[in-house]
Order: sequence, then structure tokens, then C-alpha cells
Amino acid sequence: MTANNHKIWLFVHVIVTVRERKALLKKPIRTVLFAHLQKDGSERGIRLTAVNGVDDHIHLLVQLHPAQNLLQVIKSLKSESANWINNSNFLAEPFEWEEAFAAYTVSPSGVKQVADFIGRQEEYHQSKSLESELEVFDKVQL
Repeated sequence: MTANNHKIWLFVHVIVTVRERKALLKKPIRTVLFAHLQKDGSERGIRLTAVNGVDDHIHLLVQLHPAQNLLQVIKSLKSESANWINNSNFLAEPFEWEEAFAAYTVSPSGVKQVADFIGRQEEYHQSKSLESELEVFDKVQL
């Protein structure tokens, strides 16, 4: 490959929580929010390979180009989506995401497995809390 023809993508599994972990993202809101995130991200050059979640948090599988900064991409997605939710008057109270988020790199060979996991969030959280989910991720170490 020539220097101008290299293919580099970085995959990151991101978990974003609603401020104070309030259960504000009911199913009808999530359905339109996920479609909005995909469309908005695509329009701004942000590849969201998978998006799903439950009432108090969402998961994103982001495919970053090396020139993109993860912090800026997630901050931008959170800011724009919170503004969109608030301007759409979906909720009786103002909507905010937590400032902090969790992010885990994913090898190209693990992308399908992570995307499948993200796709099963509603099923997964019928028996497991967000805290137990984050504990599992925190225990994964090299």
C-alpha cells in the first residue's frame, strides 16, 4: 500500500449514561434517538457501527478514523443529541447526559461480537444492572 492508500480504522465501544442515571429513555424515545444518532453521525463523518441501549444508558460502537479524537466525537454526539431531545420536547424535564463515559477499544476480529452484544441490550438488562455490566468491563485487563 502506498502512504496515501492505507486503511486504518479504530473501533471503540462507548457507554454513555443519562445524568444521574435517570430512566428517561423509554423505548419510543430510544427508537427515534438511535435513528437520529446514526443520521447525525453519518452527516458529520462519524461512523456508528452499532447503537442501542436501555432507559438509563446507551452503547455505541464507533469506528474512528485516526484523525478523529474520541473525546471530541463523543462530546459532540452527546451535546447534539441532548439538544435534539430537548428541542423535540420528548420529556417533561430537561435531558442531559453524564459528562463522563466509558470507552473500550475493540479489535477488528471482535467487532461482530460487540455489535451483537450492543444489539441485545434490552434482553441483557432484564437480568443485569448497569453497575454489574460496568464491573465486568472494569475487570477485563491485560
